[in-house]
Amino acid sequence: MKLLITGMAGFIGHAVARRLSGEGHDIVGIDNLNAYYDVSLKQARLDDLAGCEDVRFVRVDLSDREAMAELFEREGFERVIHLAAQPGVRYSLENPHAYVDANLVGHMNVLEGCRHHAVEHLVYASSSSVYGANDKVPFATDDNVDHPISLYAATKKANELMSHTYSHLYDLPTTGLRFFTVYGPWGRPDMAMFKFTRSILQGQPLEVFNHGDMSRDFTYIDDIVEGIVRVLNVVPQKRGTREVTTDTRTAPYALYNIGHGSPVALMDFIRAIEKATGRRANCDFKSMQPGDVPRTWADTEALYAATGYRPSVSVEDGVARFVEWYRAYYGVHAEQL
Repeated sequence: MKLLITGMAGFIGHAVARRLSGEGHDIVGIDNLNAYYDVSLKQARLDDLAGCEDVRFVRVDLSDREAMAELFEREGFERVIHLAAQPGVRYSLENPHAYVDANLVGHMNVLEGCRHHAVEHLVYASSSSVYGANDKVPFATDDNVDHPISLYAATKKANELMSHTYSHLYDLPTTGLRFFTVYGPWGRPDMAMFKFTRSILQGQPLEVFNHGDMSRDFTYIDDIVEGIVRVLNVVPQKRGTREVTTDTRTAPYALYNIGHGSPVALMDFIRAIEKATGRRANCDFKSMQPGDVPRTWADTEALYAATGYRPSVSVEDGVARFVEWYRAYYGVHAEQL
């Protein structure tokens, strides 16, 4: 297939491109290489894909309406994996306009490109953040998510609503994926896995929020990628007739959680990093951050029913693989500790 992967210099986009390379697809990846975090890491991901003959990179900003329209016109994509976004709950408190530009304007430009060029299936990234302070666990896609507690979460909920509208009005098959705390090699430096490992290896204090009383449904990158690839081939079908306009189930639209399905206490996660690094953590306990939530937990039954797949990599194994990658990438060897 002719595929577009947005955010290919990002953590998940890089991994998806690497996974799909060599399977006979013609893959075009885009990214704007912004400076939200270390651009050299983004470039290193692209360099890692440089040997893949079926993968091409084009530097494009999602919010550039004309550039996006030209890209879709020129390339004729069959399916789109839309992973590019401005991530981060805490950063949305500092720079809200970045989320409007990337997550709202950018998502609209992708939808318009898909609509006008008969894209067979749009798979896009949502987030577990849409569940907000939901106290019903595990989180299921039919739960009410009308009360986001961060702008980031609000933009991701908006992406789901926008996609449903295009599915309903234009018969555009769309599938949203609510990712749960993705971690692993080539991960983002602003996320806990990366920050905790760096602090422990450098002998620096770890900022541990809500005094450590938190849990997350940590999901290893390979499990996320496998879910994305399988969902790409599960194209939602229109159900019923257009006359039943009040029934949202008529649209070719789907929504799934991708999480491990077993939350891990934050302190247990830190202990796994201690084991993998061979060093003790110096925890600096703090109060809960605005916009953060105490726990996440994915109900993944719908994903399993649609794809036959359940994430399987344990936190202990996943953390060990990340620490091994981190040491190799940054040249931090055991004898230096």
